Amino acid sequence: TLLGRADDPYYAKAEILADYLQKNLPDFHVFKITQHPDVWEEWLRDVCEKNKWSHKSSPIIWRELLDRGGKGLLLGGYNEFLEHAQLYYDVTSSMTTELMKAIAQENLEAHIQKELEKESLKDLIDPLQVWITSVSASAPACYSLIPILTSGEVFGMHTQISIALFDNKQAEKTLQNLALNAQDLVSPLLRSVSICTRAEEAFRQAHVVIILDDPRTKEVFTVEECLRSRVPLCRLYGYLIEKNARDSVRVIVAGKTFVNLKTLLLMRYAPSIAHNIVAVALGVEGQAKAAVARKMKTSPSYIKDVIIWGNISGNCYVDLRKAKIYKYESAIWGPPHFSRPVLSLVFDSEWVNREFVTTLEDLTATGKQFGGMLAAHSIATTLKYWYHGSPYGEIVSLGVLSEGQFGIPEGIVFSMPAKFENGTWVVLTDLKDIEISEQTMARMTSDLMQEKLVALGDLLYFHPYQPGLCDSQSSQNGLTEHERAALSTIDDNEENQEY
Repeated sequence: TLLGRADDPYYAKAEILADYLQKNLPDFHVFKITQHPDVWEEWLRDVCEKNKWSHKSSPIIWRELLDRGGKGLLLGGYNEFLEHAQLYYDVTSSMTTELMKAIAQENLEAHIQKELEKESLKDLIDPLQVWITSVSASAPACYSLIPILTSGEVFGMHTQISIALFDNKQAEKTLQNLALNAQDLVSPLLRSVSICTRAEEAFRQAHVVIILDDPRTKEVFTVEECLRSRVPLCRLYGYLIEKNARDSVRVIVAGKTFVNLKTLLLMRYAPSIAHNIVAVALGVEGQAKAAVARKMKTSPSYIKDVIIWGNISGNCYVDLRKAKIYKYESAIWGPPHFSRPVLSLVFDSEWVNREFVTTLEDLTATGKQFGGMLAAHSIATTLKYWYHGSPYGEIVSLGVLSEGQFGIPEGIVFSMPAKFENGTWVVLTDLKDIEISEQTMARMTSDLMQEKLVALGDLLYFHPYQPGLCDSQSSQNGLTEHERAALSTIDDNEENQEY
């Protein structure tokens, strides 16, 4: 057996001699163990301790009689192996130093390539690590989400996943029940389901992190307290994700309240992965498409390119200027890819400007667009697009950090038109005729900027923007202030919970 450093010329020379002996002797077999220089010393130390040998250089060579067992007879290094071959088999080596070095370099390169191939294969074998947080506060969404994640529709039919459910100690029973239900699915793609209640262990090796509603750790009575209560948990999550998750981790933020703010805080406390943190806006988009489809008596799946701007769980507006409808039965008919502008087919401007707005406003104020099934579908679809790309030519609404696009102030998380491609997302800044009026921009950005300032302690009081029921442009439809309505949903009787 030969054990040596991949870059050692004498190990290369010993390999050549051993190969010659194996080829020419009937009962001579060679076992080679090649190690990278960085780990060579540790391997050598372990081998010597196990066999009680004393050897400090590369290579180390020993002789074993297979029919007798035992730890083997230590021959030593290359010189001792050469002497052994001369005495026992009358074989020697005349390899030049230059040839030895060339072979050693080839050995090192081959070893590195082999290790890279092993790592690549390991990535294919190891399951995708998916972490879901705050399970107790979002149990209905989790019960709907896990079957979708394990179906193969999101990550692919050949990608196995492991799911970890993370919450505080008081939620342990809920976590256990959910884990048991997930195991009962008997999904061939679900490698394991685990629970975690220790913060320091959260997000270990995570490929995907899904942030759901916040658990209530104490009673809050004002919007300001609500806003500031988000900071400690987002700070903790951001620190743990940076510390424990993979560098390429993808973070999805969802929930019923302050989704944009939570996304911004996570970016603040996990700056190295800020670009890989997004807020889910497809729930609001889905409700808007469904409302339009009911009005037009068609399927919501036939409505495309509805844009959600602004605060996903608050003061946003639904833009129908780019919205299209496919397979619509009317005087003009075309092939499946033929579409028509929605606004050219909805002749009831009163419905567009009032009833449509009011319907979506009520859904946002109560958080109904983030109910179990819709929340799960929105999260899963966002992940699916992120991994495999969004439909070609289709606009997707996504909450991302503003860099000044469309005149949006920098430094706030804002829902805007985007697309997914090549494993990342891109804001669609080249769209035409989607300018936003100053009034509408002020209405959307005012609350978001104040939320950030109040949460971080730079502003004492939150003063919500007071919009009218609709904008001056009939194609832009706003959702009014949500945070105070959301405050009423807090259960003051919940027990205090701590991590």
